[in-house]
Order: sequence, then C-alpha cells, then structure tokens
Amino acid sequence: MRMSTAGMRLISKVSDLGDAGVFKRFALRPYHFATELERNLVKYIEEYGHRNAGKAPSPEELGAEFGEFADEYFPNVPASFDSLAEEIKSEWAERDLIQFLREYPRLAEKHRGTDLIKAIREQLEAIEREATTQKKIGYTLADLGRMGREEYERRKDGKSFKIWNTPFPTLTEGIGGLHSGDVYGIIAESGRGKSYLCIAFVDELLRQGATVLIKSFELKWYTFFSRLISIATARDELFYDDRVNQKVGIKIRGILNGKLEAAEESAYYDMLEMLSDYYPGEIILQAKSDDHLTRSLADLDRELSANPSIDVVVMDPFNNISDVYQGRNANKTAGGAAEYAARRFEQIIGEHDVVGIFTIQATIENSKLDKEKIREGNRELKLPTRDQVKTTKAALEIVSNLFSFDNVNGNARIGTEKGRNGG
Repeated sequence: MRMSTAGMRLISKVSDLGDAGVFKRFALRPYHFATELERNLVKYIEEYGHRNAGKAPSPEELGAEFGEFADEYFPNVPASFDSLAEEIKSEWAERDLIQFLREYPRLAEKHRGTDLIKAIREQLEAIEREATTQKKIGYTLADLGRMGREEYERRKDGKSFKIWNTPFPTLTEGIGGLHSGDVYGIIAESGRGKSYLCIAFVDELLRQGATVLIKSFELKWYTFFSRLISIATARDELFYDDRVNQKVGIKIRGILNGKLEAAEESAYYDMLEMLSDYYPGEIILQAKSDDHLTRSLADLDRELSANPSIDVVVMDPFNNISDVYQGRNANKTAGGAAEYAARRFEQIIGEHDVVGIFTIQATIENSKLDKEKIREGNRELKLPTRDQVKTTKAALEIVSNLFSFDNVNGNARIGTEKGRNGG
C-alpha cells in the first residue's frame, strides 16, 4: 500500500484555519484515516470543536497535546478541503476493499452461488457509497442558470426527457403524455380490465420504440402474449366482426384454446414470424410462474442498473411487490411497509429516469338498484374513484396521474382521477 500524506495535510489545514467542522461537512470519520496518530488527532479536534463552538485547536495546541504532530505538520497546505477529503476517502476504500477480500473465505462459507454474488455486490456498493464525497448540498442560482440552458437545449434537440403517447389521443392531450421519471397508476374493479388496459399501454409504447420491462404477477406469459397479439391485430383492423359491426383483431380465446379459425390461425402464425420486426420497441417480460420473475424493489433497482436501455416499467398489480407486505415498516404502523414500498418505487423510477406504470384494484360498493341491474345483466359503466382503493393507498400518493377504468360488453371508459398533475 503506497504511503500518503492526505490525512495529515487535511488535519494541518484544519488546524491552520481553525475549522473543526470540516470532518462533519465531508462525512469524514476517524476510521477513514490511515494512521493511529491521525485517528487520535481527528477525535481530539472533534471533541475540541464541540467545546469551542466549532473552532479547531491551533498547531501549537496540537503539538503540545501530541508530541509527534510537530514532525508531521504541513504548514500552509494549498490543496482544497474537497480534494483532500476525496483522496482520504479513496485511500480508505482501497484499504477496506483489501480487508474485505481477506474475509472472502468466511463469506464463501456462509453463502453459495447467486447469494454469494449478491453479498459481494452489496458490500462493494456499501464501500463505494461511503467513499463518495459530497461537495455541495444543492444548486446555486448560477448553477441553475447554466444547467437550465443546457437542459432546455437537450430537450429541444430530443436528447433528454422523453414523453410517450398513451393509446388514446384525447388522454395524451389531456395529461401531456407519459413523462420519464414519473409514476402512473391504473385503478379498476377486479376483472374489469386493468391488465388489458395495461397491455394496451404496452402495445402503444412498443410502437413508439420504447423498451418496456413488465412484471406480470397475475398473468402467465402465454395469457399476456395472447392479449398483446389481440390488441396489436385489432389496432391493425385485421378482421371484421359482423356481430358488432366493427373491425377486430385475433380472438384471445382462440389463441388461448388453440382453436383459431383458419384465417385467424394463418394471421397468427404470420404475426409470430414477423414479431421481432413488427414493433420498433422491445419487451422484457417477467410473468407469473416464470423463474426469472423477481418481486422485490431491490431486484428492480438492480435490473434497471444493469439494463439502462429500459424506458418503461410496468407492474401489474403493484401490491404483489414483496416489499408491500414484507418490506421495511419504518414507522411501525399498519400499512407502513406499503407506504415505504411506494416511496422507494417512486425513488427508483426517478433515479433511473424511466416511466413507471402500475395497477391497483378498486372496490365499488354498489347500491341496491345497481345490484339489481347487474343481476339483470344491465350493469352500467361506472369509473372507480381513488377512495375506493382499499389497500396500498400509499401508492396513489406518488402518481402524476391516476387512470380509472371500467368496461361493459365491449364498451369502456377511462378517466383521470386526481394525482400530482390534477384530475
């Protein structure tokens, strides 16, 4: 290990300037320093600062307390605190990595296979996080002026900040499109088409060239795929249905049952042959019962980090994320884990600058008259409201727009419930 004077140079500069707050500003702890003398000096200066309103002892005072300091002292250090702190943290990270590698045999006894890889990755990420030196706590007016021009020019040239269309032009116009870094929710009653609407969004996003990661917790891959094919071919108006007097796609039930009529079967096989070229975008599907379906937000964070080409994340439904029921319950209250999961999901979507879409079930309490109509087969279209979502309500607080949905006998309505961007 090469020798460095960064620690003693920083301590000398702290003493020269009388600034004991440097260690707190750069999150420097005694253990970050290389020698026992440096660690003892840091502890002494911090304690001195607590007693003297943040003032550090002079070089003479340190020399009187620590005889070795006089021989190690650097007067008038020209380097900035920023650069010295960064050097100290970098050297600490190297020492800590070496120590971690020495402990590898013990780690390998405790973990196997992918669990071992995960444990190693988590430790390395922890070292990297601690070694990072934050140089500023926010943007100044000068920063914002410069950055505002640069970001505007990037957006003007289409190089930053993506906006995607929804499947419905009037909805796109109403909300201004789906913005990267934002979260969108879909609510509907059970069996009323949440997943189908979600797949319609996926179809539209794929047509625009988006790469979409889908976690379909309740649909197996073939069911999801069948609906996507049906929606895609309906968009293409592939067939005409005399019963409803309109153009339609390949029937989902026929794909699921393996009993398509000859014309539909031929169209289905043609679609499979050209599927890779049909959509400009790409799909990454994790479906129910698949080995590669992951359920935690930590998994999602890693997947997005490893696949920066992903533009959109779809979770159907949100409450099947393991964090909702098994995650961290920071405030020890009912629903605390769900609230934490929602905030963490929002953070991940923002950090990776992707679009987040999820579904949640709503429960409508029907009146006696409505129940009678339903029994008679005359149920009316009725959009659910956000107060009719009984579980995971915390997720509704993070959405930019909340879409409510209902459908009856092939007719459907979609509305926008109040979100951060209004109703």
